[in-house]
Amino acid sequence: MSVARVTKTSFAAGEIGEAMLGRADLRAYENGARVLRNVFVQPTGGLRRRPGLVFVDSLPGRARLLPFEFNTQQAYLLAFVDRAMRVYKDGTLQASVPTPWTETQLAQLAWTQSADTLLVVHPDVSPRRITRQSHTAWTVAEWAFFEDKGAIQQPHHKFAAPDVTLAASAASGPVTLTASAPVFVAGHVGVRVRLDKKEALITAVASGVSATATVPAGQTLPTAATKDWEEQAFSALRGWPASVTFHQDRLVIGGSRDLPNRLWLSCSGDLFNFDLGTALDDEAIEFALLSDQVNAIRAVFSGRHLQVLTSGAEWMVTGEPLTPENLQINRQTRIGSPVDRTIRPRDVDGATLFAGRGGRDLREFLYADSEQAYQATDLALLAPHLVREPVDVDYDPDDRLVHVVNKDGTLATLTVYRAEQVTAWSLQQTDGAFRSVAVVADECHFAVERAGGWSLERFDAAAATDACVRGPLAAGVPPRLAGLGHLEGRDVDRIADGQPIGFAPVAQGAVVFPEGTAQAEAGLPFAAYIEPLPPAGAAGAPRSVRLVEASFRLLDSRQMRIDTGSGYVDVPFRGFGGANAFDGAIVPFTGEKRFRALGWKRTGVEPLWRIELPAPLPFQLLSVTQEMKVND
Repeated sequence: MSVARVTKTSFAAGEIGEAMLGRADLRAYENGARVLRNVFVQPTGGLRRRPGLVFVDSLPGRARLLPFEFNTQQAYLLAFVDRAMRVYKDGTLQASVPTPWTETQLAQLAWTQSADTLLVVHPDVSPRRITRQSHTAWTVAEWAFFEDKGAIQQPHHKFAAPDVTLAASAASGPVTLTASAPVFVAGHVGVRVRLDKKEALITAVASGVSATATVPAGQTLPTAATKDWEEQAFSALRGWPASVTFHQDRLVIGGSRDLPNRLWLSCSGDLFNFDLGTALDDEAIEFALLSDQVNAIRAVFSGRHLQVLTSGAEWMVTGEPLTPENLQINRQTRIGSPVDRTIRPRDVDGATLFAGRGGRDLREFLYADSEQAYQATDLALLAPHLVREPVDVDYDPDDRLVHVVNKDGTLATLTVYRAEQVTAWSLQQTDGAFRSVAVVADECHFAVERAGGWSLERFDAAAATDACVRGPLAAGVPPRLAGLGHLEGRDVDRIADGQPIGFAPVAQGAVVFPEGTAQAEAGLPFAAYIEPLPPAGAAGAPRSVRLVEASFRLLDSRQMRIDTGSGYVDVPFRGFGGANAFDGAIVPFTGEKRFRALGWKRTGVEPLWRIELPAPLPFQLLSVTQEMKVND
């Protein structure tokens, strides 16, 4: 029998899946944990109980959150709901604007922003341009492509077979278009066609080979049958753009419903002009991603290069600058992105983070100078059980946290700090389900579904409960905290001047507090859990281990329940009042808490201790020292 003393100074590997319990040889095993629930891993390696969620507003139903930051002083949260957009600034609703997207279409929204303009696309809805005029005045309008002498300089494409010809009955005025094979359908009404770069607008369809059109002023159609004809690439008939971004002063459109693997880049400095011209350096660019299979473009992202994420692979588009002559396209990796939803990639320290098609990974798309190519490392390799079909992702740069909203309503949180080799996962749960996330002005907002209703909430370091309301009490006897209509009839956890005082029901949107309370909080409780990995010397080895003593170094903590093998025990955090008289108040503690333990662990996979944090009180764990006896 031998005695071992092990000090764990970091949780920088986060929660690790059970499949890794036999890999005690990995450095991640030394810095990992088996269970981390409702805690954040600090970039320095410690753990803290996550903050609570402050209630901001009720939402009418399913919502998709988008950030809109004009500058550091003018940042807004946009909540897209069924056929409407709600604008929030500093937690206050500023405007509600009609939009064309239904509740079921929100998952496929893609967007990009330039100054006070947001471009939003969906493959089944004509793209919109959202413009901020003031805090309360916003406009939503369809895109308007550049028009020159009656020609609209939008992308065009020939959807018919290459040898199909089209002829106009006259050069101008109302004309009849005759095709050599059936190409026209009723949906072509309102669509523009181009013959030898001259345009006409279809007004009626007589048959598959005949349609009536008008010729805009300034255009003159050729009357001879020609194979050089095409129709507008985006329409209700052919579908609309699927993704969009800005890159090198060009507007980049990635894919559409009927042209899923095609890219269009606008003229340089002229964002809504897609005139290909004669392939001059500043003119528009158009090309398809050709490979062994048709990969639908799911996102275009402007990083070190133009990055194109498709359903089956990731591509790099290079050129300094990008011109029709020097453009190069190279496939980099074969991971793929989800096709049933749009998850916008995020830039974290120069790397592009995107959700993989498999639904169990979060990839770091990073250029390696040594390889002169991109690599797509799986950041969830050690914790694939925490990433469960992501539906939304955003990054909080202040706390260095990547929040991944899962389809099952949980929130997987990744602490990432490449310089310090920190890649640590934990899982957040609430009484309800997380549905969308957006970080605006360093504040992390969520659309949350609770008991059939939807609400907008945000993390607040001063809050300790979820869906909570904080503030002074309304006058009355007894005093009440109002604004809790979203929790009507539910029992809520109450905190008076920093001290938990128990549960009480919400009635008429308010809850009772004791007289004399200066600062009150009421909301839904949540518990946090911490469970370590089995000792490295015991994992996978046929030996028994007994914890003799465990010492936990804490920082500004006010709660701790610990189980060292004989059940949970509450650790006292009570102190003395201002007059050195014991008043029973829970006070912050910084220092070490030591615990003796009994009992052997014989399976090799049992944790030596567990921590539960049920109270709405802060907790920070910096390190753990374990003294063990090992029976060889």
